[in-house]
Amino acid sequence: MPEAAALQTTPTASPMDSVFIKELVKQWRAQDSYGAWEGKSDEQLLEPYVLDKEKRKTIPIIGDPDPETLWRMELFYNAIGLSIERASGIMVSPMMKMSHEGFGRQILTAGRLIVLNKQLRDVHRFGFPTLEKLAEEGEKLVAAALAMIESYPEVARYS
Repeated sequence: MPEAAALQTTPTASPMDSVFIKELVKQWRAQDSYGAWEGKSDEQLLEPYVLDKEKRKTIPIIGDPDPETLWRMELFYNAIGLSIERASGIMVSPMMKMSHEGFGRQILTAGRLIVLNKQLRDVHRFGFPTLEKLAEEGEKLVAAALAMIESYPEVARYS
């Protein structure tokens, strides 16, 4: 198994130095088939993930998620899956089931092992207070998944 230590789980000087954030930016850049975002910085691409208190107040407490929010959340979990793959060498598959009201579940599987099982609520308000919190949450989920793979490697490698 590749070194799980290659994943940074300690705080970095900048959230943009995070292995997870770099993978998330790659996900965004891969979606830009026409080059519309070439002039945008990585921070500008990740700006929709930042929902500070003021932005959060403008979003109703109850609401249906729009397609852009669902897409942004999908990229977030795809980046987690790819970060796990790079650190473990095991292919990870995402699966999401979502109601139109923004309630559902996201799982990531490696072989026959569920390495991430996340209950989703209030998806229309998906975001983080800062880029630091975005990086911290992503790295935390990746580290937990890698620990699960290390605990049950034979199940994770079983296809």
